[in-house]
Amino acid sequence: MPRKIEDIAVFAAPGVFVVLWASGFVGAKLGLAYAEPLTFLAVRMAAAVALIGAIALSTRPKWPSTPGLVHSAITGSLIHGCYLGGVFVAIEHGLSAGMIALVVSLQPVLTSTLANRWLGERVRALQWLGLALGIAGVYLIVRDKATTGGATPFAWVAGVVALTGITVGTLYQKRFGGGIDWRPGLFIQYGTALLMFTLGAFVLETRVIHWAPQFVFAVAWLVLILSVGAVWLLFYLIRRSAATRVVSLFYLTPPVTALMAWLLFDERLAPLALVGMAVCVAGVFLVNFKPRGL
Repeated sequence: MPRKIEDIAVFAAPGVFVVLWASGFVGAKLGLAYAEPLTFLAVRMAAAVALIGAIALSTRPKWPSTPGLVHSAITGSLIHGCYLGGVFVAIEHGLSAGMIALVVSLQPVLTSTLANRWLGERVRALQWLGLALGIAGVYLIVRDKATTGGATPFAWVAGVVALTGITVGTLYQKRFGGGIDWRPGLFIQYGTALLMFTLGAFVLETRVIHWAPQFVFAVAWLVLILSVGAVWLLFYLIRRSAATRVVSLFYLTPPVTALMAWLLFDERLAPLALVGMAVCVAGVFLVNFKPRGL
């Protein structure tokens, strides 16, 4: 790849990642009308395993050693299994989408705290300010919907599982998964998540699926755009950047998702939500700002 094109790709990667990651919520909203959460996720992971497996068979990448396979399985259980499963189960058990978004938005601060101790990454005062602004911005976006409603204690447990999964999984991938080829790595990760969701669906759900065209489209979108495109970009960014800078991008997901929902579903954007979006953008800028000499 020519140097100039590579520089453009590196510059555009964070923005592309945010748009792709946010589109996953739109795909989930479309697909969940036709299947229960864990059943839907099991179908998604089965399709992802089949696709990545076909790519691996045709390109024959080098497979990691046994420790590498174990690291990939742990990453998959955390980032894909615990995070996705936790979010959907929390919503199913009464926690509002706004509140679970607010819970998961704690990830950048939690990641920065752990990265400071586990990975030896120094988090500057300006970055802490940016992380705090990110939380404030997300709160403003979801403020009108951030109610506990009829949430059960299990919903809160699931929310904590989701937050812990994406936080620890990101740090684990940063420390142990950087040298693993993405094809076998994702195959093992999605295979692990598939086992988790299939077991959960058999224990907790009816596993009834309505194979409407909208459901098939939602699965295809989530597999091709999210499970392949967005996740590959996430790991690419983790390899190239500090964990604190990468996870700060998740602050931009709620505002971008809100814009997509407004365009596709005509959902109203309150003035306070627009202010929250601007605060999120400012927070991410501060986290990623590099003063001269650093």
